[in-house]
Amino acid sequence: MKRYGILNNITSPADLKGLSYDTLGVLCAALREFIVDSVSQTGGHLASNLGIVELAVALEREFDSSRDRIIYDVGHQCYVHKILTGRRDRFSTLRQYGGLSGFMKPEESITDPCITGHASDSVSVALGMAHARTLKNQKYHVVAVIGDGALTGGMAYEALSNAGTSGEPLLVVLNDNNMSIAKNVGGLSRHLSRLRVSPRYLGAKVRIKEKLARIPGGRALTQSISRAKARIKGFLLPTSLFEQMGFTYLGPVDGHDLKSVCELLAQAKKMKKPVLLHVMTQKGRGYAPSENNPEKYHGVSQFDRVTGEFLAKKKEDFSARFGAELCGLADKDARICAITAAMPSGTGLTRFSTLHRDRFFDVGIAEEHAVAMAAGMAAQGLVPVVALYSTFLQRAYDQIVHDVAIEGLHVVFCIDRAGIVGADGATHNGVLDIAFLRSIPGVTILCPSSFAELRSMMTRAVYHENGPVAIRYPRGGEGAWRGDTSSQPLACVRQTAGHEVTLVTHGIMINETLAAAEKLESRGVRAQVCKVNELSPALEQALAAQEDALSGLCVVVEDTVDNGGVGEWLASHRSGRTLCISTGNRFLPHGSVNDLYRHCGLDADGIAEFVMEHRKETGLG
Repeated sequence: MKRYGILNNITSPADLKGLSYDTLGVLCAALREFIVDSVSQTGGHLASNLGIVELAVALEREFDSSRDRIIYDVGHQCYVHKILTGRRDRFSTLRQYGGLSGFMKPEESITDPCITGHASDSVSVALGMAHARTLKNQKYHVVAVIGDGALTGGMAYEALSNAGTSGEPLLVVLNDNNMSIAKNVGGLSRHLSRLRVSPRYLGAKVRIKEKLARIPGGRALTQSISRAKARIKGFLLPTSLFEQMGFTYLGPVDGHDLKSVCELLAQAKKMKKPVLLHVMTQKGRGYAPSENNPEKYHGVSQFDRVTGEFLAKKKEDFSARFGAELCGLADKDARICAITAAMPSGTGLTRFSTLHRDRFFDVGIAEEHAVAMAAGMAAQGLVPVVALYSTFLQRAYDQIVHDVAIEGLHVVFCIDRAGIVGADGATHNGVLDIAFLRSIPGVTILCPSSFAELRSMMTRAVYHENGPVAIRYPRGGEGAWRGDTSSQPLACVRQTAGHEVTLVTHGIMINETLAAAEKLESRGVRAQVCKVNELSPALEQALAAQEDALSGLCVVVEDTVDNGGVGEWLASHRSGRTLCISTGNRFLPHGSVNDLYRHCGLDADGIAEFVMEHRKETGLG
C-alpha cells in the first residue's frame, strides 16, 4: 500500500477538505495508479474511471456525499467515488460474487443515492430527489453527472426540459469526453467561454444585478440587458440548447484542472436554480493504452498493467459469429441493414460498419428510436436487423408493440447477452426478454444453443419469417454441445429408453442440462433431454405431437425468470407434473456466470440434486 502515498491516508471525503490543490493533484495520480492496478486484477470499467478522476475528487470535496445526492449516470464511472467513501480496502472484490458492485448500490453505502446501470436516467432521478427535498423542506444539494454518451438518450432530454423549467436548485454536470454535444466556434467563442466560467465574472454578475434592482427602473434595465446578451450568446456560443431549456450554463471547463472545477462547483452551489456545468475530460487519462484506445479499455477483463495486454485470449463468441453471418447475408442482399444503440463492437457489428457503411446505423443510446426507425425501414421494404443487449431491449418494449408488432412488420431482433451475464449484476442480466416478448402477439422467439444453430436461425429470420422475429443468444462462446436441431421447434437431444424424468431447456443451458443428465445416470436415474428451439405456434404443435414422449415428470431448466418463461408455458400446455429451475422471480447479485449458476442451482450439480429431491416427492425414488 505504500506505493499509493497520500491515498493511504484518505478514509472519507472529509479528509479532502483541507488539502491544497497541489496535494489533491498528487492524490489524483495515486487514484489512477490504484484503479489501473485494481482493475487489471478484477476486470471492470477502466477508461471512463480514469477520465473522471479530478471531477470525482472535486465533487467529493465540494459536496457532502453522505447527505447530498450525487448520481453518476450509468454508474460504471463511480470507482473514485467508491474509493473515497470507505470502500478502498474492498476493491479487490470488485464485481466478484459477494464483493463490491461495479455500479452505485445503496446497500453498500449511504453515499450511493440509488442503483445505476442503464444510461440517461440520472437527471430524471435527480429532479425527483430535488422535488422531494423541496416538499419535505429539507436542505441538501442534488447533482446529476451525465456523460455525452448518455446524453444521446432521449430520456435525458425529456428530463432536462422538465428540470430547466422546474425552478428546483439542481446541478447537472455534463462530463464531455468527446465534444459530441456542441463544439466551440472560433476564438471569440473560446474567449467568451473563459469569461463566463470565471468565478470573478459570475460574482460580479450577481452583484450588478442586485444593485440595479435597487434603483428606479433597474429591473426593466436588467431584463433588457439579459435579452440583448442572450441574443448575442445565442449567435456566438453553443449554449442555447441548455439555456433555452432553462438552465444557467457554465463552461466548458477543463475537467482535469482541479482548481477550476472546484471553483465552479462552489459557485454552482450558490445559484439556487437549475445549473448545467460543462466539463471537458479525456477518457482513459493517465494510462497510455487506455488513452490510445478508450473503446477497447472501456470494459475490460484482467490485463497486464505494464503492457496493457489482456491475459485471457479472446475466443470467438456469439456476438462475433452473429456479425460474421450478418455480413455474409448482407453481401448478397442489399435490403439488409444493421441498427445498434452505441454498441457496434459489443454486438459484433464493427466489420459490418466497415463493409456496409451505408447500411449501418448507430443511433446512440436510444433503443426506442432504434426500434421505431427499424419499423419505418421495414414498412418500406428493407430488412432491418436490430442488435441490442437483452437488458437494453427492455427500453423499447412500447416500440416493439406499437410500431412493429401491431403492423406485423418484418424486423429481426438479435438479442445479445441473453440470460445470465455475470459481473455487471442485476442491471445487466438478460433474464426478462422471453417474458416480455412472449406477451406480444405475433413475435417469434428463436433460441440457438450453438453457432451452427445461430447461423441457421439467422437465415430463417431474414428469409423465412414475415413478422417480428427475435433471436436470443448468450454472452461468450458455445459449449460442448455443437449440433444443429434448429429445424425442429422441440428436439430430443438425449433419448433414454424408459426415462423417469425429462429435462427441458433452451439456449446455452443445454450444456449444463446434458451434464446433469449424465450425473443423474451415474446415480441410477434415467433422464432424457429435450431442447426448445423456438417459441411460436409451431412449438404448440410439436408438443402435441410429442406429448407421449414427454410423459411423467418434466423439469424445465432456464436462465430466465419464472414468470412468462418456458417452464410456465410448458406447465400450461401439458397434464403431467412440470417443475422449473430458473433464476427465480428476483434480481440476481453480481458475480461470474458460473457463480450465478451455482447461486440459482442451474449448474449440473444443482440440476441433478433438484431432480433427486423432487423425484422422491413424486414417489419415483
